[in-house]
Amino acid sequence: MDFMQLLDMVMHIDKYLGAFITEYGTLVYAVLFAIIFGETGLIVLPFLPGDTLLFIAGAFSAEGQMNLLVLNVLLITAAITGNTLNYFVGRAIGQKVFTHNYRWLDQAALIRTHAFYEKHGGKTIVLSRFVPIVRTFAPFVAGVSGMRFAAFQFYNVTGAVAWVTGLTVAGYFFGNIPVIRDHLSAIVLVGVGAAVVPVVLGGLWKVYRKMTRVRTS
Repeated sequence: MDFMQLLDMVMHIDKYLGAFITEYGTLVYAVLFAIIFGETGLIVLPFLPGDTLLFIAGAFSAEGQMNLLVLNVLLITAAITGNTLNYFVGRAIGQKVFTHNYRWLDQAALIRTHAFYEKHGGKTIVLSRFVPIVRTFAPFVAGVSGMRFAAFQFYNVTGAVAWVTGLTVAGYFFGNIPVIRDHLSAIVLVGVGAAVVPVVLGGLWKVYRKMTRVRTS
């Protein structure tokens, strides 16, 4: 299998996972580990299909082609270590930002971001697991803002366990229902919308309230 074939398989995991298992057997665990680790640990790979992968992997576990317990242990580990790497990369950059006076950087904004993560960072780390793209950048921003590592790691582990087990177990019980498997992409989009829309509306409401207070003061 060359690189382009592997990339195509990764981007269309719902179509190719069964064939990959048939041809390569237990090597599939290493590939799935790498995908989850890459999506959560490298900010250049936010496009990897984490949600779809977890759901489909759960469905194949229900068919006996993978072991659900082994799958969850490995992918939870991948999600935790990926976020941890992302956090430390952000923290390394953040330390330089705090100790150097860059003209292009608003240090006051960075300090406010740090305060936000100290107050709301836990919820952000946990909930971001269920929002594609955001989950790739959340641990990086947590590191840049200087969120305490012990607090970050607690919510990192909590979010990883909830995300991985939630989607693999859902796939285990519902992934082989024809109507769900045939419309998986649409279902994932609906799920993403359900996760993102409340967050966006909440942010807009806070902005509106802040603007109202400014006008009345």
